Amino acid sequence: MKFVEEQTLSARNPAYADTTKRSRVRYIVLSMLLAATILNYVDRSALGIVAPGLSKGLALDKMQMGELFAAFGLAYSIGLVPGGILTDILGSRVAYALSLLGWSFATLTQGLATGYHMLLGSRLAIGALEAPAFPSNARAVTLWFPARERGFATSVYVMGQYIGTPLFTGLLLWISAAYGWRMVFYVTGGVGILFSLLWYRVYRDPHQHASVNTAELQYINDGSTAARKPREKFDWRMALKLLSYRQILAICIGKFCNNTLLVFFTTWFMTYLIEARHMSMIKVGIFQALPFIGATAGILLAGSLSDFFIRRGVSISTARKTPLIIGTLLGASIVLVNFVESNEAVIAILTIAFFAQGVGSMSWAAVSEIAPRQYVGLTSSITSLAANIAGVTTPLMIGYITHHTGNFYWALNLMGAICLLGALSYSVLLGKLSRIEL
Repeated sequence: MKFVEEQTLSARNPAYADTTKRSRVRYIVLSMLLAATILNYVDRSALGIVAPGLSKGLALDKMQMGELFAAFGLAYSIGLVPGGILTDILGSRVAYALSLLGWSFATLTQGLATGYHMLLGSRLAIGALEAPAFPSNARAVTLWFPARERGFATSVYVMGQYIGTPLFTGLLLWISAAYGWRMVFYVTGGVGILFSLLWYRVYRDPHQHASVNTAELQYINDGSTAARKPREKFDWRMALKLLSYRQILAICIGKFCNNTLLVFFTTWFMTYLIEARHMSMIKVGIFQALPFIGATAGILLAGSLSDFFIRRGVSISTARKTPLIIGTLLGASIVLVNFVESNEAVIAILTIAFFAQGVGSMSWAAVSEIAPRQYVGLTSSITSLAANIAGVTTPLMIGYITHHTGNFYWALNLMGAICLLGALSYSVLLGKLSRIEL
């Protein structure tokens, strides 16, 4: 009876057929996306890790450090739309390989800096060259995973934003103490260069990958055996046209607000613990990992639950939107650190706030659900551009406020208010998620 039932299901749904023989190449691809994202965030946040020692060594004040942090965000934001276009034209294999190679060389050059202006040039280069990374991630996930697995896949590579810091901060602090802060940039840049070569050698799109069998291709396409549509000629006017859609505008606002917290943790967090909370380097080495672990748990929980609810029949719109609203709203809890004294309570609050930011980072899955298939890279780059404007505003805001007030009080309050704005955008403006057809 069971055999007859399986035959019937196989005939009705090709995606069900030959599941025991289906290849699993998409998980190898996902592991490479995770590794690339870890490298991406370790390289961009390395300056924040060595900031206390570097700023003293090069005699840089708070305003100058804020400008250096913001320089990355400025160049990254400007490069995102061209980066998305490059991804759509060249594909994830070539675009990501070039991006990895370029930003890794730029990371390495930070170790050669003798002053503010050399560091500024390196930070601008890193930002511009990292721009194709997340559009390439989004494109690869859209091509390699069916809708019912896309939330989980997105959460896995986004997790790379958070696990790199707790995994490698202790090592990078040790390298800095033992060999100087310059060696941190030489090591992180060198590893990225090697990985860019590995990526180019291994990655292919599903229909070009020699190890993917027909069963996995059918599963990825939800049982469809139709050939992919040829790439349409790019039209620059599409960038403005996409921004006219309410869904994309709402996600742009929400991502900017949610990303404000992430930028704080990847730039000023170490300085906050050492200078505002007067923690020793030993305590910093222990405590700094907890918020990042919380954020990792947040993004994994949000992605897994989102996919679970879709499999249970909940609409894609509800399953993808709920984590965005809850995450950005709970992120406002960061203001509570202004009202506690103990280091343990501070880290607990920051862990909750960063956990919430991780939950809210499920916006990448929402982008994958609404983006026109022929413009996944461009749509991803537009929404990522909005998010990464926070990479400019947040470091400058914190640098300016701390320079003039001598503390982080008003900076943290402002970040909480920005999170509330993001929750409003996701809950009121976004509306129902659906694929945009052009």
